[in-house]
Amino acid sequence: MRARHRAAAVITALGLILATFVPSLAQTLTARQSEAVATYERALGDFKAILSERRRQIDAKQPLPNLPGQALYLARVAVISAYKDLTDVMPSRTGRPNKFEIPPAYFDADIEPLVDEYSKLFEIMEAPPAGAQNSATPFKDVVDLAVAIARAKGLAPDHAEAAGRISLGLFFAETNGKQNVRNGRSNTYMGSFQTGPSEDRNGHRKWDAIKGEIAAADPGLSARDDKEEARARGTDHRFNHWTNVRDGLMNAHADIFREIPGIVKTLPDPIDQMKLFELIQIVPTPTRAALKSGDLLNYRVSSPTIMKHLRNNSIFAFGQADRARTSASFREILGAMWLFKRKFEKAMAKYAEIKPR
Repeated sequence: MRARHRAAAVITALGLILATFVPSLAQTLTARQSEAVATYERALGDFKAILSERRRQIDAKQPLPNLPGQALYLARVAVISAYKDLTDVMPSRTGRPNKFEIPPAYFDADIEPLVDEYSKLFEIMEAPPAGAQNSATPFKDVVDLAVAIARAKGLAPDHAEAAGRISLGLFFAETNGKQNVRNGRSNTYMGSFQTGPSEDRNGHRKWDAIKGEIAAADPGLSARDDKEEARARGTDHRFNHWTNVRDGLMNAHADIFREIPGIVKTLPDPIDQMKLFELIQIVPTPTRAALKSGDLLNYRVSSPTIMKHLRNNSIFAFGQADRARTSASFREILGAMWLFKRKFEKAMAKYAEIKPR
Protein backbone atom coordinates (compact mmCIF):
# COMPACT_ATOMS: atom_id res chain seq x y z
CA MET A 1 0.00 0.00 0.00
CA ARG A 2 2.85 2.32 0.96
CA ALA A 3 4.67 1.50 -2.31
CA ARG A 4 1.53 2.34 -4.30
CA HIS A 5 1.28 5.78 -2.63
CA ARG A 6 4.99 6.34 -3.28
CA ALA A 7 4.53 5.50 -6.98
CA ALA A 8 1.54 7.85 -7.21
CA ALA A 9 3.56 10.67 -5.68
CA VAL A 10 6.36 10.12 -8.19
CA ILE A 11 3.88 10.22 -11.10
CA THR A 12 2.36 13.45 -9.74
CA ALA A 13 5.78 15.04 -9.43
CA LEU A 14 6.70 14.05 -12.96
CA GLY A 15 3.44 15.56 -14.17
CA LEU A 16 4.27 18.88 -12.51
CA ILE A 17 7.73 18.86 -14.07
CA LEU A 18 6.33 18.14 -17.51
CA ALA A 19 3.70 20.88 -17.14
CA THR A 20 6.44 23.34 -16.22
CA PHE A 21 8.97 22.56 -18.92
CA VAL A 22 7.01 21.04 -21.81
CA PRO A 23 4.36 23.16 -23.62
CA SER A 24 0.93 21.62 -23.52
CA LEU A 25 -0.83 20.64 -26.71
CA ALA A 26 -3.11 23.70 -26.29
CA GLN A 27 -0.06 25.96 -26.12
CA THR A 28 1.54 24.59 -29.28
CA LEU A 29 0.92 26.81 -32.29
CA THR A 30 -0.65 25.36 -35.37
CA ALA A 31 0.96 25.98 -38.73
CA ARG A 32 -1.71 28.57 -39.48
CA GLN A 33 -1.11 30.36 -36.18
CA SER A 34 2.65 30.34 -36.66
CA GLU A 35 2.22 31.82 -40.11
CA ALA A 36 -0.10 34.55 -38.74
CA VAL A 37 2.44 35.46 -36.03
CA ALA A 38 5.27 35.63 -38.56
CA THR A 39 3.17 37.71 -40.99
CA TYR A 40 2.28 40.22 -38.28
CA GLU A 41 5.89 40.54 -37.09
CA ARG A 42 7.01 41.06 -40.69
CA ALA A 43 4.30 43.69 -41.32
CA LEU A 44 5.21 45.46 -38.09
CA GLY A 45 8.87 45.49 -39.07
CA ASP A 46 8.02 46.91 -42.49
CA PHE A 47 5.87 49.62 -40.90
CA LYS A 48 8.67 50.65 -38.56
CA ALA A 49 11.15 50.66 -41.45
CA ILE A 50 9.13 52.97 -43.72
CA LEU A 51 8.37 55.30 -40.82
CA SER A 52 12.07 55.50 -40.04
CA GLU A 53 13.03 56.01 -43.68
CA ARG A 54 10.53 58.82 -44.25
CA ARG A 55 11.52 60.54 -40.99
CA ARG A 56 15.20 60.36 -41.96
CA GLN A 57 14.46 61.81 -45.42
CA ILE A 58 12.40 64.66 -43.97
CA ASP A 59 14.89 65.51 -41.24
CA ALA A 60 17.73 65.48 -43.78
CA LYS A 61 15.62 67.63 -46.15
CA GLN A 62 16.05 65.06 -48.89
CA PRO A 63 13.66 64.95 -51.88
CA LEU A 64 10.69 62.71 -51.21
CA PRO A 65 9.32 60.22 -53.74
CA ASN A 66 6.14 60.94 -55.66
CA LEU A 67 3.12 60.27 -53.41
CA PRO A 68 5.32 59.95 -50.31
CA GLY A 69 2.43 58.94 -48.08
CA GLN A 70 1.33 55.94 -50.14
CA ALA A 71 3.98 53.54 -48.84
CA LEU A 72 3.21 54.65 -45.27
CA TYR A 73 -0.50 54.12 -45.81
CA LEU A 74 -0.05 50.66 -47.31
CA ALA A 75 2.29 49.64 -44.49
CA ARG A 76 -0.26 50.76 -41.88
CA VAL A 77 -3.01 48.83 -43.68
CA ALA A 78 -0.77 45.76 -43.72
CA VAL A 79 -0.14 45.99 -39.97
CA ILE A 80 -3.81 46.28 -39.10
CA SER A 81 -4.71 43.53 -41.57
CA ALA A 82 -2.05 41.17 -40.26
CA TYR A 83 -3.12 41.78 -36.67
CA LYS A 84 -6.76 41.03 -37.54
CA ASP A 85 -5.70 37.81 -39.27
CA LEU A 86 -3.67 36.96 -36.15
CA THR A 87 -6.55 37.52 -33.73
CA ASP A 88 -8.88 35.59 -36.03
CA VAL A 89 -6.77 32.44 -35.52
CA MET A 90 -5.59 33.34 -32.00
CA PRO A 91 -8.36 35.25 -30.19
CA SER A 92 -6.16 35.33 -27.08
CA ARG A 93 -3.95 37.88 -28.85
CA THR A 94 -6.81 40.42 -28.92
CA GLY A 95 -5.46 43.38 -26.99
CA ARG A 96 -6.73 46.11 -24.74
CA PRO A 97 -8.72 49.17 -25.92
CA ASN A 98 -6.67 51.83 -27.68
CA LYS A 99 -6.86 55.62 -27.87
CA PHE A 100 -7.75 55.56 -31.57
CA GLU A 101 -10.98 53.65 -30.80
CA ILE A 102 -10.02 50.95 -33.30
CA PRO A 103 -11.67 47.62 -32.43
CA PRO A 104 -9.07 45.72 -30.35
CA ALA A 105 -9.22 42.70 -32.66
CA TYR A 106 -7.70 44.92 -35.37
CA PHE A 107 -5.09 46.82 -33.40
CA ASP A 108 -2.43 46.19 -30.77
CA ALA A 109 -2.45 49.19 -28.42
CA ASP A 110 1.29 48.74 -27.87
CA ILE A 111 1.96 50.27 -31.31
CA GLU A 112 0.08 53.52 -30.62
CA PRO A 113 3.38 55.51 -30.73
CA LEU A 114 4.00 54.26 -34.27
CA VAL A 115 0.63 55.55 -35.45
CA ASP A 116 1.33 58.86 -33.71
CA GLU A 117 4.54 59.10 -35.75
CA TYR A 118 2.57 58.18 -38.88
CA SER A 119 0.24 61.14 -38.26
CA LYS A 120 3.13 63.53 -37.62
CA LEU A 121 4.80 62.55 -40.89
CA PHE A 122 1.60 63.11 -42.83
CA GLU A 123 1.23 66.56 -41.26
CA ILE A 124 4.64 67.46 -42.61
CA MET A 125 4.12 65.91 -46.05
CA GLU A 126 0.68 67.48 -46.48
CA ALA A 127 1.51 70.96 -45.20
CA PRO A 128 -0.22 73.74 -47.20
CA PRO A 129 1.78 75.22 -50.07
CA ALA A 130 3.26 78.67 -49.84
CA GLY A 131 0.58 81.22 -50.58
CA ALA A 132 -2.33 79.12 -49.32
CA GLN A 133 -5.12 81.41 -48.13
CA ASN A 134 -6.14 80.42 -44.63
CA SER A 135 -9.21 81.52 -42.73
CA ALA A 136 -9.20 82.77 -39.16
CA THR A 137 -12.50 80.93 -38.61
CA PRO A 138 -12.20 77.68 -40.61
CA PHE A 139 -14.75 75.65 -38.66
CA LYS A 140 -17.36 78.39 -38.56
CA ASP A 141 -16.90 78.92 -42.30
CA VAL A 142 -17.84 75.29 -42.99
CA VAL A 143 -20.98 75.51 -40.86
CA ASP A 144 -22.03 78.93 -42.21
CA LEU A 145 -21.63 77.88 -45.84
CA ALA A 146 -23.46 74.59 -45.34
CA VAL A 147 -26.35 76.24 -43.51
CA ALA A 148 -26.68 78.94 -46.18
CA ILE A 149 -26.64 76.36 -48.98
CA ALA A 150 -29.15 74.14 -47.17
CA ARG A 151 -31.51 77.08 -46.64
CA ALA A 152 -31.22 77.93 -50.34
CA LYS A 153 -32.19 74.33 -51.06
CA GLY A 154 -35.39 74.81 -49.05
CA LEU A 155 -34.51 73.23 -45.71
CA ALA A 156 -36.08 74.38 -42.46
CA PRO A 157 -33.70 75.90 -39.89
CA ASP A 158 -33.26 72.74 -37.80
CA HIS A 159 -32.43 70.62 -40.85
CA ALA A 160 -30.14 73.36 -42.18
CA GLU A 161 -28.27 73.21 -38.87
CA ALA A 162 -27.94 69.44 -39.37
CA ALA A 163 -26.35 70.20 -42.74
CA GLY A 164 -23.84 72.44 -40.98
CA ARG A 165 -22.98 69.78 -38.42
CA ILE A 166 -22.66 67.07 -41.08
CA SER A 167 -20.43 69.27 -43.24
CA LEU A 168 -18.12 69.92 -40.32
CA GLY A 169 -17.84 66.14 -40.02
CA LEU A 170 -16.78 66.00 -43.68
CA PHE A 171 -14.03 68.55 -43.00
CA PHE A 172 -12.64 66.34 -40.23
CA ALA A 173 -13.06 63.17 -42.29
CA GLU A 174 -11.14 64.61 -45.24
CA THR A 175 -8.32 66.50 -43.47
CA ASN A 176 -8.83 66.03 -39.72
CA GLY A 177 -9.93 69.66 -39.59
CA LYS A 178 -6.78 71.09 -41.21
CA GLN A 179 -7.27 73.74 -43.89
CA ASN A 180 -5.63 74.01 -47.30
CA VAL A 181 -3.66 70.79 -47.01
CA ARG A 182 -2.09 68.86 -49.83
CA ASN A 183 -2.40 65.07 -50.20
CA GLY A 184 0.42 62.63 -49.56
CA ARG A 185 -1.36 59.89 -51.50
CA SER A 186 -2.74 61.81 -54.49
CA ASN A 187 -1.65 64.49 -56.93
CA THR A 188 -5.29 65.22 -57.78
CA TYR A 189 -7.20 65.87 -54.57
CA MET A 190 -6.21 68.96 -52.59
CA GLY A 191 -7.49 71.56 -50.14
CA SER A 192 -9.72 71.61 -47.09
CA PHE A 193 -12.34 69.41 -48.77
CA GLN A 194 -9.87 67.44 -50.92
CA THR A 195 -11.35 68.14 -54.34
CA GLY A 196 -9.95 67.62 -57.80
CA PRO A 197 -9.78 70.48 -60.35
CA SER A 198 -12.93 69.37 -62.21
CA GLU A 199 -14.89 68.98 -58.97
CA ASP A 200 -13.82 72.44 -57.90
CA ARG A 201 -14.92 73.97 -61.20
CA ASN A 202 -18.24 72.12 -61.12
CA GLY A 203 -18.92 73.29 -57.57
CA HIS A 204 -18.07 76.87 -58.50
CA ARG A 205 -20.50 76.76 -61.41
CA LYS A 206 -23.27 75.44 -59.16
CA TRP A 207 -22.52 78.13 -56.58
CA ASP A 208 -22.85 80.86 -59.19
CA ALA A 209 -26.32 79.50 -60.02
CA ILE A 210 -27.63 80.06 -56.47
CA LYS A 211 -25.43 83.00 -55.43
CA GLY A 212 -28.18 85.55 -56.03
CA GLU A 213 -30.62 83.65 -53.82
CA ILE A 214 -28.03 83.35 -51.05
CA ALA A 215 -27.15 87.05 -51.34
CA ALA A 216 -30.80 87.99 -50.82
CA ALA A 217 -31.12 85.74 -47.77
CA ASP A 218 -27.73 86.43 -46.16
CA PRO A 219 -26.02 89.63 -47.40
CA GLY A 220 -23.22 89.27 -44.86
CA LEU A 221 -22.23 85.82 -46.05
CA SER A 222 -22.47 86.98 -49.66
CA ALA A 223 -20.14 89.90 -48.93
CA ARG A 224 -17.63 87.51 -47.34
CA ASP A 225 -17.87 85.35 -50.46
CA ASP A 226 -17.13 88.33 -52.71
CA LYS A 227 -14.09 89.14 -50.60
CA GLU A 228 -12.74 85.58 -50.79
CA GLU A 229 -13.38 85.37 -54.53
CA ALA A 230 -11.35 88.53 -55.06
CA ARG A 231 -8.62 87.19 -52.81
CA ALA A 232 -8.42 83.87 -54.66
CA ARG A 233 -8.51 85.33 -58.15
CA GLY A 234 -5.67 84.04 -60.30
CA THR A 235 -4.81 81.21 -57.89
CA ASP A 236 -5.90 77.61 -57.38
CA HIS A 237 -9.25 78.07 -55.60
CA ARG A 238 -8.64 74.83 -53.73
CA PHE A 239 -6.03 76.56 -51.60
CA ASN A 240 -8.40 79.23 -50.38
CA HIS A 241 -10.24 77.60 -47.50
CA TRP A 242 -13.54 79.39 -48.08
CA THR A 243 -13.77 78.78 -51.82
CA ASN A 244 -12.68 75.14 -51.55
CA VAL A 245 -15.25 74.35 -48.86
CA ARG A 246 -17.94 76.20 -50.79
CA ASP A 247 -17.19 74.51 -54.11
CA GLY A 248 -16.69 71.10 -52.50
CA LEU A 249 -20.09 71.25 -50.81
CA MET A 250 -21.79 72.48 -53.96
CA ASN A 251 -20.17 69.80 -56.13
CA ALA A 252 -21.02 66.69 -54.14
CA HIS A 253 -23.37 67.39 -51.26
CA ALA A 254 -25.66 70.36 -51.81
CA ASP A 255 -28.28 68.42 -53.78
CA ILE A 256 -28.32 65.71 -51.10
CA PHE A 257 -29.06 68.30 -48.42
CA ARG A 258 -32.68 68.07 -49.59
CA GLU A 259 -32.70 64.48 -48.32
CA ILE A 260 -31.69 65.43 -44.77
CA PRO A 261 -35.23 65.31 -43.28
CA GLY A 262 -35.54 61.67 -44.35
CA ILE A 263 -31.94 60.84 -43.50
CA VAL A 264 -32.23 61.98 -39.90
CA LYS A 265 -35.32 59.79 -39.46
CA THR A 266 -33.53 56.73 -40.81
CA LEU A 267 -30.22 57.57 -39.12
CA PRO A 268 -30.95 59.44 -35.87
CA ASP A 269 -27.30 59.16 -34.73
CA PRO A 270 -25.47 62.31 -35.96
CA ILE A 271 -22.27 60.31 -36.51
CA ASP A 272 -24.13 57.91 -38.80
CA GLN A 273 -25.38 60.93 -40.74
CA MET A 274 -21.78 62.09 -41.16
CA LYS A 275 -20.75 58.62 -42.30
CA LEU A 276 -23.44 58.63 -44.98
CA PHE A 277 -22.36 62.00 -46.36
CA GLU A 278 -18.75 60.84 -46.37
CA LEU A 279 -19.88 57.92 -48.52
CA ILE A 280 -21.26 60.47 -50.97
CA GLN A 281 -17.67 61.70 -51.17
CA ILE A 282 -16.23 58.17 -51.58
CA VAL A 283 -18.84 56.26 -53.62
CA PRO A 284 -21.39 58.85 -54.79
CA THR A 285 -23.36 56.82 -57.33
CA PRO A 286 -24.36 53.86 -55.13
CA THR A 287 -24.98 56.15 -52.17
CA ARG A 288 -27.40 58.25 -54.19
CA ALA A 289 -29.05 55.06 -55.44
CA ALA A 290 -29.39 53.78 -51.87
CA LEU A 291 -31.07 57.02 -50.82
CA LYS A 292 -33.54 56.73 -53.69
CA SER A 293 -34.27 53.06 -53.02
CA GLY A 294 -36.55 53.65 -50.04
CA ASP A 295 -34.58 51.05 -48.06
CA LEU A 296 -31.27 52.77 -47.40
CA LEU A 297 -29.80 50.44 -44.80
CA ASN A 298 -30.57 47.22 -46.68
CA TYR A 299 -29.48 48.52 -50.08
CA ARG A 300 -26.62 46.28 -51.24
CA VAL A 301 -23.60 47.00 -53.40
CA SER A 302 -21.66 44.25 -55.16
CA SER A 303 -19.67 46.02 -57.86
CA PRO A 304 -15.96 45.06 -57.60
CA THR A 305 -15.08 48.67 -58.45
CA ILE A 306 -17.22 50.03 -55.60
CA MET A 307 -15.81 47.49 -53.14
CA LYS A 308 -12.30 48.56 -54.24
CA HIS A 309 -13.14 52.23 -53.61
CA LEU A 310 -14.43 51.36 -50.15
CA ARG A 311 -11.26 49.42 -49.32
CA ASN A 312 -9.09 52.26 -50.58
CA ASN A 313 -10.82 54.44 -47.99
CA SER A 314 -10.32 52.11 -45.02
CA ILE A 315 -13.68 50.30 -45.25
CA PHE A 316 -13.46 46.48 -45.41
CA ALA A 317 -9.72 47.00 -45.90
CA PHE A 318 -8.24 45.05 -43.01
CA GLY A 319 -7.71 41.31 -42.82
CA GLN A 320 -8.47 38.44 -45.16
CA ALA A 321 -12.08 38.03 -44.02
CA ASP A 322 -12.98 41.68 -44.66
CA ARG A 323 -11.10 41.86 -47.95
CA ALA A 324 -12.79 38.70 -49.20
CA ARG A 325 -16.19 40.39 -49.14
CA THR A 326 -17.78 40.69 -52.55
CA SER A 327 -20.81 42.73 -51.43
CA ALA A 328 -22.16 44.70 -48.49
CA SER A 329 -25.34 46.44 -47.37
CA PHE A 330 -25.22 50.07 -46.34
CA ARG A 331 -25.91 48.95 -42.78
CA GLU A 332 -22.72 46.87 -42.95
CA ILE A 333 -20.78 49.64 -44.65
CA LEU A 334 -21.71 52.18 -41.98
CA GLY A 335 -20.72 49.68 -39.31
CA ALA A 336 -17.33 49.16 -40.94
CA MET A 337 -16.46 52.88 -40.91
CA TRP A 338 -14.94 52.68 -37.44
CA LEU A 339 -11.77 54.55 -38.47
CA PHE A 340 -13.93 57.63 -39.12
CA LYS A 341 -15.66 57.56 -35.73
CA ARG A 342 -12.96 59.42 -33.80
CA LYS A 343 -12.82 62.15 -36.45
CA PHE A 344 -16.57 62.62 -36.33
CA GLU A 345 -16.49 62.81 -32.54
CA LYS A 346 -13.98 65.66 -32.85
CA ALA A 347 -16.33 67.36 -35.31
CA MET A 348 -19.25 66.99 -32.90
CA ALA A 349 -17.21 68.57 -30.11
CA LYS A 350 -16.16 71.46 -32.35
CA TYR A 351 -19.73 71.96 -33.54
CA ALA A 352 -20.90 72.22 -29.93
CA GLU A 353 -18.51 75.18 -29.56
CA ILE A 354 -19.71 77.09 -32.61
CA LYS A 355 -23.25 75.87 -33.32
CA PRO A 356 -25.84 78.55 -34.14
CA ARG A 357 -27.68 79.86 -31.10
